[in-house]
Amino acid sequence: MENAPQHSAVVTLWFVTTAHPEAVIAASPRADRGFGRKLLAQMNSRWPITPIGQFSLNRSAQASQGEFYIAGFPGLSVIQTVITDARDISAIDSKLRGAIPAADVYAFAVNPESGLGAFAHWSGDTVKRAFSARRERVYEDTGLPEPFENAYWAGEKAEQIGGIALPFQPIDLVAEAQRHWLGFDIDTAQDINVVAYAIDGRPEPKLVTHPNKKKLSADRIAHQASAKLGLGESRRDYDDYEEHDDSTTEAELVRFADAAENTYRRTRRILSVASDVAVKKYRAFIHALRHTDKPSSD
Repeated sequence: MENAPQHSAVVTLWFVTTAHPEAVIAASPRADRGFGRKLLAQMNSRWPITPIGQFSLNRSAQASQGEFYIAGFPGLSVIQTVITDARDISAIDSKLRGAIPAADVYAFAVNPESGLGAFAHWSGDTVKRAFSARRERVYEDTGLPEPFENAYWAGEKAEQIGGIALPFQPIDLVAEAQRHWLGFDIDTAQDINVVAYAIDGRPEPKLVTHPNKKKLSADRIAHQASAKLGLGESRRDYDDYEEHDDSTTEAELVRFADAAENTYRRTRRILSVASDVAVKKYRAFIHALRHTDKPSSD
């Protein structure tokens, strides 16, 4: 079979050893970066493996060519990548299908542009059910249809267009298979944390984290203001049990407070997204600075 872009697909494989995959996802476990790297190295030791991000599988764009999204949770693991041909879904690369030992393996592949949808279930090494099609053509139909498929084959889930077209959209049946076999709807489930890797030699990006904005505003601004005022870490984090230089006069403290107030006014525009709590904390910082007594020499 000649491979073509319309036959490629994003495939998501679930490796299941638990009786309740939905309970694992409901617990919102976090993926381990080392797990995916080791897994890919076992699949192909020549791949240049680069971590490129960590995010929610079901709240992000799907994997692209040369990328793997991976997570290993207790009793449940997932790999998402791109395959060049999903028409014979039961013949998917054995290294991919067998990457993680599991009692049951489920594969769900979609290409929204071409309308191709495919799914498969292996129990051990045995294919229990496999189906791959576009609406105008069936590529694979292995095993008996399962009860969750009945409404689709009966034409109850899509507008009928006649001719040789299937009475449903294959991609819709893929989603139904996933809900039935895994016990949860990926679109509405808790965030499924995965680590993304590239195997095409690209450099590792600078991963930028986004801490809680409230904490960022209160702590970071105070630090930056102290630095601008020349107070330094020892003054900002003043400890009553430490000895400090008492050369700073009360007038200097007032000058520092005035400068801090000016800094606050200049930066207030960019803090418009900060919370009221953070702004109050900053104002408290200014107030405390204005009323700071000269450190005791005792």
